[in-house]
Amino acid sequence: MAEADDIDGISIRVRGLVQGVGFRPHVWRIARELGLRGDVSNDAEGVLIHAFGPRTALDALLAAIADRAPPLARIERIETAPLSGCAPDGFRIVESGAGDVTTGIVPDAATCPACLADIRDPENRRYRYAFTNCTHCGPRLSIVRAIPYDRATTSMAAFEMCPACRAEYEDPADRRFHAQPNACPVCGPKLRLEGADGAALPLADARDEIEAAARLIRDGGIVAITGIGGFHLACDAANEDAVARLRARKRRSGKPLALMARDVATIERYAIMAPPERAALEIVGAPIVLLSRRTDAPPLASGIAPGQTTLGFMLPYTPLHHLLMDDVPGPVVLTSGNVSDEPQCIANDEARRQLASIADAFLMHDRDIVNRLDDSVVRLAAGRVRTIRRARGLAPAPLSLPPGFERAPAVLAMGAELKSTFCLASNGRAVVSQHIGDLENAATHADYRANLALFERLFRFAPDIVAVDAHPDYHATQFGEVLTAERGLPITRVLHHHAHVAAAMAERGVPLDAPPVLGIALDGLGMGDGGELWGGEFLVADYRACRRVAGFAPVPLIGGAKAMREPWRNLLAHLHGALGWDEVSKRQYDIPILRRLAAKPVAPALQMMARGLNAPPASSAGRLFDAVAAALGLCFDEVTYEGQAAVELEALAATAIADLGAVEAWGAPHSDPMTAEGAPGARPIVSPFPTGGGNASNAPMRLGWSVLWRAVLADLEKGVAPATLAARFHIFLAETLADAGRRLARREGCVSIVLCGGVFHNRLLLERVSARLACDFEVFTPALFPAGDGAISLGQAVIAAARG
Repeated sequence: MAEADDIDGISIRVRGLVQGVGFRPHVWRIARELGLRGDVSNDAEGVLIHAFGPRTALDALLAAIADRAPPLARIERIETAPLSGCAPDGFRIVESGAGDVTTGIVPDAATCPACLADIRDPENRRYRYAFTNCTHCGPRLSIVRAIPYDRATTSMAAFEMCPACRAEYEDPADRRFHAQPNACPVCGPKLRLEGADGAALPLADARDEIEAAARLIRDGGIVAITGIGGFHLACDAANEDAVARLRARKRRSGKPLALMARDVATIERYAIMAPPERAALEIVGAPIVLLSRRTDAPPLASGIAPGQTTLGFMLPYTPLHHLLMDDVPGPVVLTSGNVSDEPQCIANDEARRQLASIADAFLMHDRDIVNRLDDSVVRLAAGRVRTIRRARGLAPAPLSLPPGFERAPAVLAMGAELKSTFCLASNGRAVVSQHIGDLENAATHADYRANLALFERLFRFAPDIVAVDAHPDYHATQFGEVLTAERGLPITRVLHHHAHVAAAMAERGVPLDAPPVLGIALDGLGMGDGGELWGGEFLVADYRACRRVAGFAPVPLIGGAKAMREPWRNLLAHLHGALGWDEVSKRQYDIPILRRLAAKPVAPALQMMARGLNAPPASSAGRLFDAVAAALGLCFDEVTYEGQAAVELEALAATAIADLGAVEAWGAPHSDPMTAEGAPGARPIVSPFPTGGGNASNAPMRLGWSVLWRAVLADLEKGVAPATLAARFHIFLAETLADAGRRLARREGCVSIVLCGGVFHNRLLLERVSARLACDFEVFTPALFPAGDGAISLGQAVIAAARG
């Protein structure tokens, strides 16, 4: 050790996701290697290090903290300050401190290779133990009740560690040092296999409950299994009868079912996988990855993903899943454990009540799930893996906000009505909750309120402002209004589509005072200026304000909310708005779908539109997709889940676009659909409409669809294959959006264009529009957060913070 005169002292503050990931032993080991003295501790702000030693050793410590960080750590910044005083003997790890919380919670992490080796080693004391974990893997958000993240603040507090586990927990050289969920078969959570009647099932000659459950699945049974964030329902994915029974019992008629396979090699037998998709499957978050189905794949049940060309696969992410899949040769369905539209069950008694009519058996355990977490969903599009649903394994990792937000007020943003999340933003960071669901459902709304209360406790968060959607009837808006009244806080109302654009800007790191962007925001519905219903918008926006410069021509929603569920209504409204129903009828097209449409209550619907009675006009891109899908016979009468018609339309189009010689854009003979400009012979109507004064050249423009519908009807009458027609629609819409976006961005002096809103989860549309615009503009497309309503709370938060 150097002489006393050569010793310096330094205080090091490490901020970010640095608790519960083995960061203190990481520092301890480095400090001992370098011969430093001092201590390291967790507190409410992250990790605090006091180190004494030669300057060269202190510099080496600083470098190694970041360069050799544990796998689950995410360092946001490191701050240093001189430290005076006497250097203690040695270097030690001290207990957690108190204080105001500003650190984050690490998302739940898939089983690491070391723990996987433990559970497969017959000589290891954790052989086949379903709750094996260490500081590099295991449950985090799903079990935590408070910060700092210590065992006493998790649902593992109920399990007292045995001497062997305690020795690991207290040894800084062990990878289970301060692994809060650390346990073994002697002292940890236990599994129970029981029937639908609640009685324990005999294991017969099975090694354990997991092997017995695997046999039930192989034999065609449906088993409810407790995961990290809630129950799943599992069955053999190749068993037609089992999948059909699961759909019937769960009352889930059309929505695709998620699959789990034991390894990547198994998945490759069923799906085509690009390197980024394989990497997404193997990240510690272990999301569901949407993959293109192989045409030569082994058979799966026809009810897995009806009307789809993709399959949603995930890999095992807990020891229980790994052991289960070791005993099941092929993929299993692993869908959320709930009755359709209800939240996923998380408690054993709740699961027994709600799932007894669905599951033949239950594989459950006695460790409480504190926070409900659905599986995350991602998809490769336009060269990046993009989040569709952000939940288990991804949330609640914070987002560092762009420059300018460091001193903004603390904002609680309430999110949207569908695919709801909320956001806590302060101190230059935004924490967006996991996907919660659709607040129209009472149980989901209760779950939303419970999660919000928990997050405010976890982060000791006290907002200065509450941000809500401009739609007064959204449950999230109304709950925000209640909170502001109770707490005496100001409220900021944010336009839905402005929030879409701002969320993408924040993810991209656009500074607070950057010039405005042109946002192309396409979704189902959102409140616009003056109570208008928007859904296909071109906005010039920064964080503080937005201005609508163009939009889709509004079309009535016949029957209001019924139009969201019955696509034929949108087909009628679009045909009437673009061409006039009388003209369509007089023309007497020889088209079966029009005869089917004429059999609907057309006369009352026309009267409703004429009188403006329960038929509000909306510039909805989502309803345009519904209308075209209905014209092709997809989901004509009804949809069974939100977005179904658009999803099936995209899948149908993809089958034609895969055959590059099969598609010609309307009016562009022999054009390559993926490379040609594909300009139709007659461009869609893009014309200014009056706005009550101002320069006419700067007035908003309206995109109408008469050219589109004439082309659709002509193709239908010619007997053009539905897949080709679906592809032509995608090409036509993409070219229209790109052309309008280019013209508007140049007119407004915008150098950046944002593509956002749930419609841009459509890979064909996103890739074609972004490719057309990227030559001339910087194009932002969300990836870390959903393009759809799951990111609305983030957009609300940054807008309210900027205004504040």
